[in-house]
Amino acid sequence: MATPIFSRSDIAQLEQRGITIRQAEKQLERFRTGFPVLDIVSPAAVLRKKGIIRPSVDDQKRYISLWQEYLRSGHTVTKFVPASGAASRMFKDLYAYLSSGEETDFVRTFLANKDLFAFGSRLQDKDGQEAVRFLLEDMHYGDLPKGLLLFHSYRNGPRTPAEEHLVEGALYAATEEKEGKICHLHFTVSHQHLPLFRKHIADKMSYYQKKYGVTYDITFSEQLPSTDTLAANPDGTPFRNSDGTLLFRPGGHGALIENLNQLDCDIAFIKNIDNVVPDYLKHSTIRYKQVLAGILIEEQQRVFKILKDPHISLEEKQRLNRPIRVCGVVRNTGEPGGGPFIVREKDGSLSYQILESSQIADKQLMARSKFFNPVDLVCSLRDPDGKPYNLPDFVDPDTGFISHKSKDGKDLLALELPGLWNGAMAKWNTVFVEVPISTFNPVKTVNDLLRPEHQPKK
Repeated sequence: MATPIFSRSDIAQLEQRGITIRQAEKQLERFRTGFPVLDIVSPAAVLRKKGIIRPSVDDQKRYISLWQEYLRSGHTVTKFVPASGAASRMFKDLYAYLSSGEETDFVRTFLANKDLFAFGSRLQDKDGQEAVRFLLEDMHYGDLPKGLLLFHSYRNGPRTPAEEHLVEGALYAATEEKEGKICHLHFTVSHQHLPLFRKHIADKMSYYQKKYGVTYDITFSEQLPSTDTLAANPDGTPFRNSDGTLLFRPGGHGALIENLNQLDCDIAFIKNIDNVVPDYLKHSTIRYKQVLAGILIEEQQRVFKILKDPHISLEEKQRLNRPIRVCGVVRNTGEPGGGPFIVREKDGSLSYQILESSQIADKQLMARSKFFNPVDLVCSLRDPDGKPYNLPDFVDPDTGFISHKSKDGKDLLALELPGLWNGAMAKWNTVFVEVPISTFNPVKTVNDLLRPEHQPKK
């Protein structure tokens, strides 16, 4: 008789997270079998039948008008911001400096320009390791989430990324309702940071409501424990902590498809927490968010009209009756991350997919891609009858990946769920649109805040 994989205490751990034994067994099976290789036809491009559209100036005006009309039509729009990431990776080089005392070029740049940061006034009387230690430990920047760090300087005080998203939401996602303009924002945050986010938003919200003439409806959610995944030993057996308990890890940003599925809205914008700029540079972002949304509305209207046709075939109906996403893509400037590709599905059809490098076996294909995914999406979440799609139905479970990690000096395998804008949306209908690089300004390290696009206007 085979030895059971999970003990009673293991099962209790699984049940506490809302994970079934069958789900856990499937996860372990993935470690043994891996994930199938995708049949990638080519990178997407701005060419006929290559997937990326480049709207003309006249088309842009039409799409913006279409979107502004939609905002007055009684629909609900939500700006969805993944904001659970900790900022610790931004300060990796500074942590190394505290440990070793070695002043690398990165550290010298930080120290020489510390007064230029939005938080720099608190470091004015400190130098070297004292300044770095004060920032990371006394100001807790090593523990806070990115969304609550001071990013940009203004005459009336500095702003966090969370505040910049409040501003953006008011400028392109506020719907006109009987009560006035309403702006719905949803932040996904980690459990330990939820009280901090709630307080920060509560402290700042009234100022921006008055400034932009909107009423904010702000909601939060946490990544569900049921989306955690088991870690495994290199031989595929469950990895255990020193006390014998199972080790669970967050399933990556793909787990957020469950959070997105809980939104009660017709249209959702998705954009990362750190991709924000000061007000004087927001015009490009505001324009192209409206362009993407207008393209989505036009595509939605086209699809809904076809689906209402009584003569539509069952096959075409199944192909079209899906969530729709319009994805902004930018010219590849060497940033790490995924891009837009054309993929051949199992039934021989072609689909447009955003793929990460980990999903692409042929690295030459990645090198040929001229476009990058900046996480700039507008999504249609309801069917022609106004009923919400059940988004997990449109996830491709074969598009996760396995990464190599370690804990307590022991190697382990980690299971990453299909990414939110990758495999979690693999079965959506997709449109790629070229947007200017000026709309993509991520902050991956603290010194990125010294770039001109994150500094005050000269």
